[in-house]
Amino acid sequence: MAFPMPHFATPYVGAPRRKPGARKPGRRLLTGVCAGLCACAAGGSSLLLAPAGASQDTPALPTGTGLVLNAPIVDVAATPGGHGYWEVGSDGGVFSFGNAAFFGSTGSLALNRPIVGMQATPDAKGYWEVASDGGVFALGDAGFYGSTGSLDLTSPVVGLDPTPDGKGYWEVASDGGIFSFGDAGFFGSAVGMSDNSPIVGLASTSDGKGYWEVSASGSVFAFGNAAFAGNAPAGTSVVGINADHHGYRLVSSGGGVFAYHGAAFYGSTGGLHLNQPVIGTASTPGGYLSVAADGGIFAFGGAGYFGSLGGSTVRQAPAAAAAAASAQANYGLTTYQIGLWDHVNMCEEGGVWDVDGPRFAGGLGFTRANWAAFNTFGFPSDAADASPLQQIRVAVAFAEAYWGSPNAAPDEHGCAGY
Repeated sequence: MAFPMPHFATPYVGAPRRKPGARKPGRRLLTGVCAGLCACAAGGSSLLLAPAGASQDTPALPTGTGLVLNAPIVDVAATPGGHGYWEVGSDGGVFSFGNAAFFGSTGSLALNRPIVGMQATPDAKGYWEVASDGGVFALGDAGFYGSTGSLDLTSPVVGLDPTPDGKGYWEVASDGGIFSFGDAGFFGSAVGMSDNSPIVGLASTSDGKGYWEVSASGSVFAFGNAAFAGNAPAGTSVVGINADHHGYRLVSSGGGVFAYHGAAFYGSTGGLHLNQPVIGTASTPGGYLSVAADGGIFAFGGAGYFGSLGGSTVRQAPAAAAAAASAQANYGLTTYQIGLWDHVNMCEEGGVWDVDGPRFAGGLGFTRANWAAFNTFGFPSDAADASPLQQIRVAVAFAEAYWGSPNAAPDEHGCAGY
């Protein structure tokens, strides 16, 4: 895997990417498959649902301190009125707060690929979950209009955004590819525009006649009637984008918010110490939300706060718990991190770790520059000479610095680390 170096591209509108010739149906989940909280702690099954009339001044629920999740939180979706929201885990488990109702989840299913995003329907009576292979799960009154779940993608899907009437949606991949379904129009894609920084988010204009894509380095690419108004400051690790009328906001892993083209700024967690990095964002009327990896919710402007999973932890498998005792001997790596990167190596190199080429080296395909920059541990100067655990330790350091999470394991060849 070739690790990208930070790069700040000049946004432009390129040639359209062809839609899939055949929109084969993806996996659809029937509502009611999981009653209650699918991603709950051991012995728990009740839904985390706050009263619909809960005051915005008093959190309807305590934080998630002591709650053990089956999977980390990956996204947040807000109800159209801003009086509730959902959090979703990578296993598809859904957590409802405020007036956000529970319509089912994939938390009890064995997924081919992890869930990476979630969006609500316009009437808040349903929602979509999307997996990294582009499989779409339509719950409640959310319509299923197709997916890439049965296609062989060159890059993983990282998000989904619905059309204004909820009768279609776009999927976006980490290489910038756009896949349109239902009444969603295709206006171009960022394929080939951000080779050195993966696309991490998509937001559409209020009339659905355009959209923005944003890369991890903060470069914005505008299509259709979406206007380009600026990139994130250099050195910013962007995790998401949300739209506000004719403009957009970029959100960083540290919680910083950058507003452009008339999008309102209501505050941020930039400069504050966060227990976990911010990993997602959602827009509400007159406000917006940010969600951290532990499920902590940060509400700004007119967005109400109705509780969160902040302070929660992720359940370790028995093998992971045993391995934690020897973490120090493993350079402080967790079993989860080792498993992620071992999967990438198996997929790309078939278990070979001493690959040595003119530009890339090691079982994870480090560039010479990145190995030199992030190998601060005294490991061999050539990645091919380092042990698998040493290579993974450097990969984790890179992921933490570049993507804002030590548990990130992105890959440009479809060999996701999940």
